[in-house]
Amino acid sequence: MMHGMTHLQIHADLGQRACIDTTLLPWVAAPSPGVHRRMVERDGGEVARATSIVRYDPGSTFPTHTHELGEELLVLEGEFADETGRYGAGTFIKNPPGSAHAPRSEPGCVLFVKLRHLEPDDAGRVVVDSRRGAWRPGLVPGLTVLPVYAFGARHTAFFRWAPGTWFQRHRHHGGEEIYVVDGVFEDEHGHYPAGTWLRSPQLSEHTPFSREGCTILVKTGHLLTP
Repeated sequence: MMHGMTHLQIHADLGQRACIDTTLLPWVAAPSPGVHRRMVERDGGEVARATSIVRYDPGSTFPTHTHELGEELLVLEGEFADETGRYGAGTFIKNPPGSAHAPRSEPGCVLFVKLRHLEPDDAGRVVVDSRRGAWRPGLVPGLTVLPVYAFGARHTAFFRWAPGTWFQRHRHHGGEEIYVVDGVFEDEHGHYPAGTWLRSPQLSEHTPFSREGCTILVKTGHLLTP
Protein backbone atom coordinates (compact mmCIF):
# COMPACT_ATOMS: atom_id res chain seq x y z
CA MET A 1 0.00 0.00 0.00
CA MET A 2 1.16 3.53 -0.71
CA HIS A 3 -0.73 5.40 1.99
CA GLY A 4 2.65 6.48 3.32
CA MET A 5 3.43 8.27 0.03
CA THR A 6 5.52 11.35 0.72
CA HIS A 7 4.29 14.75 -0.38
CA LEU A 8 4.96 14.99 -4.11
CA GLN A 9 5.08 18.18 -6.12
CA ILE A 10 4.89 17.58 -9.88
CA HIS A 11 4.12 20.65 -12.01
CA ALA A 12 2.34 21.86 -8.87
CA ASP A 13 2.70 25.62 -9.42
CA LEU A 14 -0.59 26.61 -11.09
CA GLY A 15 0.97 29.93 -12.11
CA GLN A 16 3.46 28.21 -14.45
CA ARG A 17 2.85 27.01 -18.00
CA ALA A 18 3.20 23.24 -18.39
CA CYS A 19 3.16 21.00 -21.45
CA ILE A 20 3.51 17.24 -21.05
CA ASP A 21 3.25 14.35 -23.50
CA THR A 22 1.57 11.97 -21.06
CA THR A 23 2.27 8.99 -23.33
CA LEU A 24 5.97 9.25 -22.37
CA LEU A 25 5.41 9.15 -18.59
CA PRO A 26 6.13 5.93 -16.66
CA TRP A 27 3.29 3.86 -15.19
CA VAL A 28 3.38 3.82 -11.37
CA ALA A 29 1.46 1.20 -9.36
CA ALA A 30 -1.55 2.62 -7.47
CA PRO A 31 -2.50 1.33 -3.98
CA SER A 32 -5.00 -1.11 -5.54
CA PRO A 33 -3.69 -4.18 -7.48
CA GLY A 34 -4.09 -3.93 -11.25
CA VAL A 35 -4.42 -0.12 -11.21
CA HIS A 36 -1.58 2.05 -12.53
CA ARG A 37 -1.16 5.76 -13.07
CA ARG A 38 0.93 8.28 -14.92
CA MET A 39 1.40 11.31 -12.66
CA VAL A 40 0.92 14.43 -14.76
CA GLU A 41 0.44 17.06 -12.06
CA ARG A 42 0.36 16.47 -8.30
CA ASP A 43 0.52 18.37 -5.02
CA GLY A 44 0.18 16.10 -1.98
CA GLY A 45 0.70 12.57 -0.69
CA GLU A 46 -1.73 9.70 -1.37
CA VAL A 47 -4.47 12.35 -0.92
CA ALA A 48 -3.47 15.07 -3.37
CA ARG A 49 -4.67 17.61 -5.85
CA ALA A 50 -3.72 15.63 -8.91
CA THR A 51 -4.02 15.16 -12.64
CA SER A 52 -3.25 11.62 -13.84
CA ILE A 53 -3.71 9.06 -16.56
CA VAL A 54 -5.07 5.94 -14.82
CA ARG A 55 -5.09 2.41 -16.25
CA TYR A 56 -7.24 -0.43 -14.91
CA ASP A 57 -6.14 -3.91 -15.98
CA PRO A 58 -9.08 -6.20 -16.95
CA GLY A 59 -11.06 -7.21 -13.86
CA SER A 60 -9.46 -4.58 -11.60
CA THR A 61 -11.38 -2.93 -8.77
CA PHE A 62 -10.60 0.01 -6.50
CA PRO A 63 -11.91 0.14 -2.91
CA THR A 64 -14.78 2.48 -2.01
CA HIS A 65 -13.39 5.97 -1.43
CA THR A 66 -14.69 9.51 -0.97
CA HIS A 67 -13.68 12.49 -3.10
CA GLU A 68 -13.54 15.35 -0.60
CA LEU A 69 -12.98 17.96 -3.31
CA GLY A 70 -14.45 16.05 -6.20
CA GLU A 71 -13.25 14.05 -9.18
CA GLU A 72 -13.41 14.65 -12.93
CA LEU A 73 -12.65 11.81 -15.32
CA LEU A 74 -12.72 11.12 -19.03
CA VAL A 75 -12.78 7.51 -20.27
CA LEU A 76 -10.11 7.35 -22.99
CA GLU A 77 -10.22 3.60 -23.76
CA GLY A 78 -12.21 0.56 -22.66
CA GLU A 79 -15.08 0.68 -20.17
CA PHE A 80 -15.17 2.15 -16.67
CA ALA A 81 -17.85 1.19 -14.14
CA ASP A 82 -19.04 1.88 -10.60
CA GLU A 83 -22.33 1.62 -8.69
CA THR A 84 -23.93 4.21 -11.00
CA GLY A 85 -23.34 2.40 -14.29
CA ARG A 86 -20.93 1.48 -17.07
CA TYR A 87 -19.22 4.14 -19.16
CA GLY A 88 -17.46 3.74 -22.50
CA ALA A 89 -14.72 5.72 -24.20
CA GLY A 90 -15.57 9.38 -24.69
CA THR A 91 -17.63 9.67 -21.49
CA PHE A 92 -16.86 12.52 -19.07
CA ILE A 93 -17.96 12.20 -15.44
CA LYS A 94 -17.87 14.80 -12.66
CA ASN A 95 -18.31 13.29 -9.20
CA PRO A 96 -18.97 16.18 -6.80
CA PRO A 97 -17.17 16.94 -3.52
CA GLY A 98 -18.16 14.46 -0.83
CA SER A 99 -19.25 11.74 -3.25
CA ALA A 100 -18.04 8.17 -2.86
CA HIS A 101 -17.82 5.13 -5.14
CA ALA A 102 -16.08 1.79 -5.75
CA PRO A 103 -14.75 1.87 -9.33
CA ARG A 104 -13.98 -1.18 -11.43
CA SER A 105 -13.36 -2.26 -15.00
CA GLU A 106 -14.17 -5.68 -16.40
CA PRO A 107 -12.52 -5.27 -19.84
CA GLY A 108 -9.91 -2.78 -18.57
CA CYS A 109 -9.79 0.94 -19.28
CA VAL A 110 -7.63 4.06 -19.47
CA LEU A 111 -8.85 7.30 -17.88
CA PHE A 112 -7.83 10.96 -17.68
CA VAL A 113 -8.51 11.89 -14.03
CA LYS A 114 -8.48 15.14 -12.07
CA LEU A 115 -8.83 15.11 -8.28
CA ARG A 116 -9.49 18.02 -5.90
CA HIS A 117 -9.86 20.67 -8.62
CA LEU A 118 -13.51 21.54 -7.80
CA GLU A 119 -15.05 24.15 -5.51
CA PRO A 120 -16.41 22.61 -2.25
CA ASP A 121 -20.00 23.73 -3.07
CA ASP A 122 -19.97 22.51 -6.71
CA ALA A 123 -22.52 19.83 -5.85
CA GLY A 124 -23.89 18.56 -9.15
CA ARG A 125 -22.95 15.23 -10.70
CA VAL A 126 -22.41 15.37 -14.46
CA VAL A 127 -22.17 12.61 -17.09
CA VAL A 128 -21.63 13.60 -20.74
CA ASP A 129 -21.01 11.12 -23.55
CA SER A 130 -19.02 13.07 -26.15
CA ARG A 131 -19.83 10.48 -28.82
CA ARG A 132 -23.58 11.05 -28.50
CA GLY A 133 -23.75 14.63 -27.21
CA ALA A 134 -25.38 17.66 -28.81
CA TRP A 135 -22.39 19.41 -30.39
CA ARG A 136 -23.03 23.02 -31.41
CA PRO A 137 -21.22 25.46 -33.72
CA GLY A 138 -18.25 27.25 -32.14
CA LEU A 139 -17.08 30.84 -32.55
CA VAL A 140 -15.21 30.20 -35.80
CA PRO A 141 -15.97 28.02 -38.85
CA GLY A 142 -14.76 24.44 -38.38
CA LEU A 143 -15.02 24.54 -34.57
CA THR A 144 -17.78 22.67 -32.72
CA VAL A 145 -18.37 22.65 -28.98
CA LEU A 146 -19.94 20.22 -26.50
CA PRO A 147 -20.39 21.99 -23.14
CA VAL A 148 -19.83 19.71 -20.15
CA TYR A 149 -20.53 21.92 -17.14
CA ALA A 150 -20.06 25.41 -15.72
CA PHE A 151 -19.77 26.55 -12.11
CA GLY A 152 -19.09 30.21 -11.40
CA ALA A 153 -16.14 31.30 -13.54
CA ARG A 154 -15.16 27.67 -14.23
CA HIS A 155 -16.15 26.02 -17.50
CA THR A 156 -15.42 22.60 -18.99
CA ALA A 157 -16.19 21.61 -22.58
CA PHE A 158 -15.08 19.46 -25.49
CA PHE A 159 -13.96 21.27 -28.66
CA ARG A 160 -13.71 19.54 -32.01
CA TRP A 161 -11.52 21.19 -34.63
CA ALA A 162 -12.02 20.33 -38.30
CA PRO A 163 -8.76 20.17 -40.28
CA GLY A 164 -7.50 23.68 -41.08
CA THR A 165 -9.38 25.50 -38.30
CA TRP A 166 -7.86 28.67 -36.80
CA PHE A 167 -9.01 30.61 -33.72
CA GLN A 168 -8.32 34.23 -32.85
CA ARG A 169 -5.65 35.24 -30.36
CA HIS A 170 -7.14 35.37 -26.86
CA ARG A 171 -6.20 35.76 -23.21
CA HIS A 172 -7.05 33.26 -20.45
CA HIS A 173 -8.44 35.28 -17.55
CA GLY A 174 -8.69 32.34 -15.17
CA GLY A 175 -6.19 30.12 -16.92
CA GLU A 176 -6.82 27.23 -19.30
CA GLU A 177 -6.07 23.53 -19.21
CA ILE A 178 -6.28 21.24 -22.26
CA TYR A 179 -6.07 17.50 -22.77
CA VAL A 180 -5.73 16.45 -26.42
CA VAL A 181 -8.06 13.47 -26.92
CA ASP A 182 -7.31 12.80 -30.60
CA GLY A 183 -5.63 14.43 -33.58
CA VAL A 184 -3.09 17.26 -33.23
CA PHE A 185 -3.75 20.63 -31.55
CA GLU A 186 -1.36 23.54 -32.21
CA ASP A 187 -0.54 27.12 -31.31
CA GLU A 188 2.43 29.43 -31.87
CA HIS A 189 4.27 27.69 -29.01
CA GLY A 190 4.10 24.14 -30.33
CA HIS A 191 2.49 21.05 -31.81
CA TYR A 192 0.47 18.87 -29.40
CA PRO A 193 -0.52 15.31 -30.44
CA ALA A 194 -3.11 13.13 -28.70
CA GLY A 195 -2.14 12.51 -25.07
CA THR A 196 -0.66 15.98 -24.55
CA TRP A 197 -1.66 17.90 -21.40
CA LEU A 198 -1.29 21.69 -21.47
CA ARG A 199 -1.73 24.21 -18.68
CA SER A 200 -1.74 27.90 -19.60
CA PRO A 201 -1.76 30.16 -16.52
CA GLN A 202 -3.94 33.13 -15.73
CA LEU A 203 -3.54 36.00 -18.26
CA SER A 204 -1.52 33.88 -20.71
CA GLU A 205 -2.30 34.37 -24.42
CA HIS A 206 -2.13 32.26 -27.54
CA THR A 207 -3.50 31.78 -31.07
CA PRO A 208 -4.62 28.14 -31.38
CA PHE A 209 -5.24 26.19 -34.57
CA SER A 210 -5.29 22.66 -35.93
CA ARG A 211 -3.95 21.79 -39.36
CA GLU A 212 -5.03 18.14 -39.24
CA GLY A 213 -7.99 18.37 -36.87
CA CYS A 214 -8.38 17.30 -33.24
CA THR A 215 -10.67 16.87 -30.25
CA ILE A 216 -9.66 18.53 -26.99
CA LEU A 217 -11.11 18.66 -23.47
CA VAL A 218 -10.82 22.22 -22.13
CA LYS A 219 -11.16 23.47 -18.54
CA THR A 220 -10.98 27.22 -17.86
CA GLY A 221 -11.31 29.63 -14.95
CA HIS A 222 -9.88 27.32 -12.25
CA LEU A 223 -6.31 28.62 -12.25
CA LEU A 224 -6.93 32.01 -10.64
CA THR A 225 -3.84 32.66 -8.55
CA PRO A 226 -4.46 34.30 -5.17
